Amino acid sequence: MPPAPTPEVQVLIPNFGRPAELAVTLSGLAAQDGPSFGVIISDQTEPEPAWEHPAVAAMVRVLQAQGRPVRLEHHLPRRGMAEQRDFLLGLAEAGLVLFLDNDVWLEPDMLARMTGALREAGCGFVGAAVQGLSYLDDERPDEQRPFELWEGPVVPERIRRGDPQFQRWTLHNAANLTHIAARLGIPAGGWRLYRVAWVGGCVLYDRQALLDCGGFAFWRDLPPAHAGEDVVAQLRVMERYGGAGILPSGAVHLEAPTTVVDRSTEASEVVLGE
Repeated sequence: MPPAPTPEVQVLIPNFGRPAELAVTLSGLAAQDGPSFGVIISDQTEPEPAWEHPAVAAMVRVLQAQGRPVRLEHHLPRRGMAEQRDFLLGLAEAGLVLFLDNDVWLEPDMLARMTGALREAGCGFVGAAVQGLSYLDDERPDEQRPFELWEGPVVPERIRRGDPQFQRWTLHNAANLTHIAARLGIPAGGWRLYRVAWVGGCVLYDRQALLDCGGFAFWRDLPPAHAGEDVVAQLRVMERYGGAGILPSGAVHLEAPTTVVDRSTEASEVVLGE
């Protein structure tokens, strides 16, 4: 029997604990209506991986029954998030990879919209910043001030933490993008791309572009307790290939407590020399 063809997208999920949240994340993937995709989960829960939980196991079976391949890796010992992401990236073969946090639910057409936007823009990544819907009544005009649409092609930008453009990070607080998208009046199924500093939680990369920029191999330069590894990777890809955020975001944050509790080392300070 010939091997199954590689899907267009592989969804890469780093996991530690959070079986309930992971089950919700997988349920969002099971409701996607395209393109073809597979899922790879790298779990670092001890002693048993999270997919032993009945709800997670059930959603894995749903995805498999849909013909969407699921690979489960119990990846220990824990060496930090950058190493987790490097491990996942090393397992991927698809042209596009979606790094998806284990506490994010996606609207049913989100993967199709992100894929279409990345193909059309031809840049290195498109990110859907996660929205905290408990903040729907919390309008923050000052934090929305850096918002700027890409009116032409997405082009490379060199951004570092000390630059004015890095202040775009405030766009992704609370439910800011939900409020901005409502004002833009984007038709159903459509999207607009905007300028970002970086995007957390849900980022679709051109895999080769990410590899060309070193991926997450810099994990060897970091202690296991670190944060900001995704910032480093995106700043590098953006500098060479360009990157953008997508509206509407369609990525809902489950607002669970973080599992990265020790953030004493900021990856960009070490890797980028900031």
